[in-house]
Amino acid sequence: MSIAVIIPTYRRSQDLARCLKALQNQTRLADEVIVVVRDTDTETWSFLKAFDCKNLALRTTTVTITGVVAAMNVGLDAADSDIVAFTDDDAAAHPDWLARLESHYLADELVGGVGGRDWVYHGTDLEDGNSGKVGQVSWFGRVIGNHHIGAGEAREVDVLKGVNMSFRRAAIQGWHFDERMKGTGAQVHFELAFSLKLKRAGWKLIYDPQVAVNHYPAKRFDEDRRNSFNQTAFANAVHNETVALLEYFSPFQKLAFLFWAVAVGTREAMGFIQWLRFLPSEGLLAGKKLLASWYGRWQGVQTVISEQ
Repeated sequence: MSIAVIIPTYRRSQDLARCLKALQNQTRLADEVIVVVRDTDTETWSFLKAFDCKNLALRTTTVTITGVVAAMNVGLDAADSDIVAFTDDDAAAHPDWLARLESHYLADELVGGVGGRDWVYHGTDLEDGNSGKVGQVSWFGRVIGNHHIGAGEAREVDVLKGVNMSFRRAAIQGWHFDERMKGTGAQVHFELAFSLKLKRAGWKLIYDPQVAVNHYPAKRFDEDRRNSFNQTAFANAVHNETVALLEYFSPFQKLAFLFWAVAVGTREAMGFIQWLRFLPSEGLLAGKKLLASWYGRWQGVQTVISEQ
């Protein structure tokens, strides 16, 4: 099987250098490495011109639209391989990353997607932990990630994570990542929509903690800044999650999800009960998160209705 690795990037040349060097050290080299660069990103274009691409079948392609979805779709269209793998420019794959993910496709022709653990580093500090519950969507809509602390054996999941995911070309032929996802940068939950579409089509998604990358969360340049509250980014993430789940669920599940989301919710997408939980510690901020969550839910419902 042939493998393409697609890397969207924007103004993070030092991180990109680490990412590409990790791909040069793979025990199973990629057949294509496609770096997707914004047309205005002069820093990255200059870096790539000077980069020594030994061992890499490296090529670049240009995106003119903001947001990771547009970049990944450009990369998807440019790739020719049987397996299309994605990672972020601020990640560095373990040496056996491609060999391990390929083995799952070779072992089972019903496997449509494979991903694994991203070991998150904050500077030199590793965010450690172990969880057996990874990449799950409950029947009423609670999404559990934990890809960065997944442990145990390889198993089927509902959702893969963008920093470490791959897909069988035959399973996604003609597909694109959902362009309705809001945001101008990270566009949180874009992989949720894509993963659930693959599940709905009858393909298996495999999470294997041994299919691993190191992840060094880097600076973002859009409204969705890490570790800080932005009302627009918060609402956008909730919108994207809502669209993905409403399109996946049965009519009964949709009703259950909307009731649970408004009444209960989660820390990242608050409902009334979560607002009460965080009100003592966050005060007015909890109220802002609740309003942004409800607004994002409403926007998500409107997006889905407008498509019908």
